[in-house]
Amino acid sequence: MDLRTLGNSGTIVSAFALGTMTFGAEADEATSHAILERYLDAGGTFIDTADVYSSGVSESIIGRWLARNDGRRDQIVIATKGRFPMGEGSNDVGLSRTHLRKALDDSLRRLGVDHIDLYQLHAWDALTPLDETLRFLDDAVTAGKIGYYGFSNYLGWQLTKAVAVADGYGFAPPVTLQPQYSLLVRGIEHEIVPAALDAGIGLLPWSPLAGGWLSGKYRRDQAPTGATRLGEDPKRGMEAFDARNADPRTWEVIDAVQAVSEETGASMSQVALAWLVDRPAVTSVILGARTIEQLDDNLAAADLELSDEQVARLDEVSEPRTEVYPYGPQAVAQRHRKYEGGR
Repeated sequence: MDLRTLGNSGTIVSAFALGTMTFGAEADEATSHAILERYLDAGGTFIDTADVYSSGVSESIIGRWLARNDGRRDQIVIATKGRFPMGEGSNDVGLSRTHLRKALDDSLRRLGVDHIDLYQLHAWDALTPLDETLRFLDDAVTAGKIGYYGFSNYLGWQLTKAVAVADGYGFAPPVTLQPQYSLLVRGIEHEIVPAALDAGIGLLPWSPLAGGWLSGKYRRDQAPTGATRLGEDPKRGMEAFDARNADPRTWEVIDAVQAVSEETGASMSQVALAWLVDRPAVTSVILGARTIEQLDDNLAAADLELSDEQVARLDEVSEPRTEVYPYGPQAVAQRHRKYEGGR
């Protein structure tokens, strides 16, 4: 598996990370531990979780695995997140110093470690002054509780502002951003990707298969059933079947992925992951699996190299089609100019 630097840091991680949102929810503890073992045996080094995943159970499952495999702690980079509600109290949510102090300490306890390699803010908090949040993170770095910090689900302007505020105060800088990104969700390319490239921030895409849509498991005009995420909950958030099924462009992208799959002999999931892992600014793509079989299929994407023609075809069919200001062709032209000659 390819290795890359964690954003603008000197820490090295694998190009595919193991997401653990399924741990304690869609995968029981024994299955979760087996998934961890298989991922590490395949050369993976980067494990991503969050306090809110199964209300802390995901972190605890990882912590119990670490306790039984103490010698492997130094072989892996652990990332977790804080921000969302972890209780009923008014300070059990958000990015205030009050909440983050407790959230970080609780994550350290559940994971059974003395420091977290990458601590991420799970979403923006409009109520907390940004300098308060960044000062807490800088203090946590100084105290050795975290190695680096990053963000998740931030907009372009929020990322750029946070980078500027951290620099202005002399705080440790952020190194990563975790956004939703896939062949079916490319809106971040308008502003978030440019902001990340400008700041040297590494992207850690989540939902790289768009909730299973890019795996080929769903069919036109046939509601999903059975042991799949949408089979169990067809109206599941941004991945809902009704909304996607009504958009013909979804099926154009899926058809293109299927065509490349047939050409290469790789699965549709592997094609979608191989396309994403080589996008600009991407550090590591987060794989989510509920079974060993799903993980094995996804990990095989590390060995798939798409041709330039195949990449171009996937680029074209999935290109964000925002034709109105400020993202349409005329607006884009306003932001660029060519130097026509002279010295």
